[in-house]
Amino acid sequence: MDQFGSRIDEFQNLAIYIWQQGLMGIDFGRIFTALGILVAFLFIRRIFTWFVLSRFESYAKRRGTLISADVMEAIRPPIRFIPVVMGVFFALHYLNLQGDMNVLAVRLGRTLVVFVLFWGIYRLLGPLSSSIEKLRTLLTSAMVDWLVKFLRVAVFAIGVATVLEVWGISIGPVLAGFGLVGVAVALGAQDLFKNLIAGLLILAERRFNIGDWILVDDIAEGTVESIGFRSTLVRRFDKAPVFVPNAQLSDNAVTNFTGMTHRRIYWVIGIEYGTTIDQLRDIRDSIEDYITNNNEFAPPDEVSTFVRIDSLNESSIDMLLYCFTRTTKWGEWLKIKEELAYKVKDIVEGAGAGFSFPSRSLYVHSLPTQKPEVFTPPSDN
Repeated sequence: MDQFGSRIDEFQNLAIYIWQQGLMGIDFGRIFTALGILVAFLFIRRIFTWFVLSRFESYAKRRGTLISADVMEAIRPPIRFIPVVMGVFFALHYLNLQGDMNVLAVRLGRTLVVFVLFWGIYRLLGPLSSSIEKLRTLLTSAMVDWLVKFLRVAVFAIGVATVLEVWGISIGPVLAGFGLVGVAVALGAQDLFKNLIAGLLILAERRFNIGDWILVDDIAEGTVESIGFRSTLVRRFDKAPVFVPNAQLSDNAVTNFTGMTHRRIYWVIGIEYGTTIDQLRDIRDSIEDYITNNNEFAPPDEVSTFVRIDSLNESSIDMLLYCFTRTTKWGEWLKIKEELAYKVKDIVEGAGAGFSFPSRSLYVHSLPTQKPEVFTPPSDN
């Protein structure tokens, strides 16, 4: 019995020794308590997030600034992660680590703080860029988007460099290594850098903006949806996407239909040769009066407007009709052009003339006087 009791005491002492020694010299009691601290901060995360956001909104209202829903949605994830960082920090501090473990814990805590800080800045760049109205008056929307992308890359790079410094890694040799790699990459990615520079030139020259209707001869026609670092997305009118390299947009002529102030109507009206001069003058004057007195057309003192006899064609007297509409919308322009076609037909027919069509006349001065003999087949007799 005494032997059994001694065994019990030995087992009890072993359990106490293991509990006290714990993991890497830390007793399990402190480890479980540290885990409890971390779990507690996870439980209060929702309350902490609500409290911070509400205080932030109240501060913004007192300062007279309006915080958009996009900004609140952007900062919500980083703020929700702050209790996790606090829980890790207090849990590690409670463990009272020593030596290398303490250095590791300190670096881990600093890394989490840096991560939350730069994560929040990275997410705020998006919604804050949309609220910079003064900047958008100086730069185009595409340039602002490019600036935001550049700032995000810069924030990410600075954040990574800061984390490396926290862990005692010097970024000087790393940058030197990247420089050598960059030279090798640049030699094999000349087209990429060419398109990148072309994209910058497109934005600087403001050739077109997102949403513009453009035409690049023999390449694409449609609406610009995005201007990327390498290519521009043009959505054709059949909804098919076309990714055009920026170099092609920079080197080729680009027609920006969105920038036009008027839409042109350019017709050649063929009239019959039997039309008299008075009829031609009446037709020309009537068409000119209709265009001049119609508010849907731009006046002659604003744009070039011509209604003139242009040429004597093979089968018609050609009248040139050259004018511009005030509207630039395609549907409205089609309607105005349709009404003009009705009016031209009414004027021409009302003047007693008609429209010509390609024809060929054959003039015969005389017919043969001798008639050919009639062929009579021979009889069987």
